[in-house]
Amino acid sequence: MKYALSALAGAAALAISLIVGPAMAQDGGIVVYNAQHESLTDAWVEGFTKETGIKVTVRHGGDSDFSNQIVAEGAASPADVFLTENSPAMVLVESAGLFAPVDAETLAQVPQEYQPSSGKWVGIAARSTVFVYNKTKLTAEQLPKSLLDLADPNWKGRWAASPSGADFQAIVSAVLQLKGEAATAGWLKAMKENFTAYKGNSTVMKAVNAGEVEGGVIYHYYYYGDQAKTGENSKNIGLHYFKNQDPGAFVSVSGGGVLASSKHPKEAQAFLKWVTGKGGQDVLKTGNSFEYAVGKGADSNPALVPLAELQAPKVDATTLNSKKVTDLMTAAGLL
Repeated sequence: MKYALSALAGAAALAISLIVGPAMAQDGGIVVYNAQHESLTDAWVEGFTKETGIKVTVRHGGDSDFSNQIVAEGAASPADVFLTENSPAMVLVESAGLFAPVDAETLAQVPQEYQPSSGKWVGIAARSTVFVYNKTKLTAEQLPKSLLDLADPNWKGRWAASPSGADFQAIVSAVLQLKGEAATAGWLKAMKENFTAYKGNSTVMKAVNAGEVEGGVIYHYYYYGDQAKTGENSKNIGLHYFKNQDPGAFVSVSGGGVLASSKHPKEAQAFLKWVTGKGGQDVLKTGNSFEYAVGKGADSNPALVPLAELQAPKVDATTLNSKKVTDLMTAAGLL
């Protein structure tokens, strides 16, 4: 897209051109709007291009930013594929009618629990909610039995989270689906009274490790990623999995979808098939993202607690309501 835009379009069109211009794929390749970890998607792209010869141009960003941008761009979006960390962003784009159906062969590679019934997008990876705690301050007997226990006044000033991030908002969306609006609003109100806010899950973990707070709610892979490096930000950390179908045992599904407006639908579908197939899922097993593989028969990194042992609650990804969650969190004073 050139910067020579009609005068009638004005400043708004110029702004769109600045966003779209650099993202246009070259030589018939595809454009991926990527909200997943950069290193993970870069590894997927490298493997896919090596095997197929199809070039991929990647734009990195966040779940919420990209999902809202795609909705704003509509049929004019230069994106062919959208990848997320959490599924509420996929639901937003799906609700706007902007995804093409995923090829049946691709859907067949992923179990039903990791894809929406609509078939408009598919799971590509997953992450588990955990309570990280400082082992010098809490014993196993003192840990909360449920995520909802953190609303108890006894936990005031003792735990942390990063409410502004898409990760935590996905966790709240699971609470909303499993417990309903009234219970979720009450839990969020109590959370406001009890918790300490940090920006980013890694910052929450560092604070717990340093003893600033006793525990925090994050996703599992922050701990494993730090342990695989120096371990300096997790040396005092223990991981508590809530299990028992608790809202705190929520497994968030990372999604991938092909835009209905894609100019290269065949290549875009091939990319999604590769990511959910053996090549893409093996990257999760051998790489350093420490996210769970979700393909049928695919093995996750051996350092992780197996998905089957997490006793996660059944959550319908298509009903995770990001707008309602942000409204409730705003009303509670968390956003």
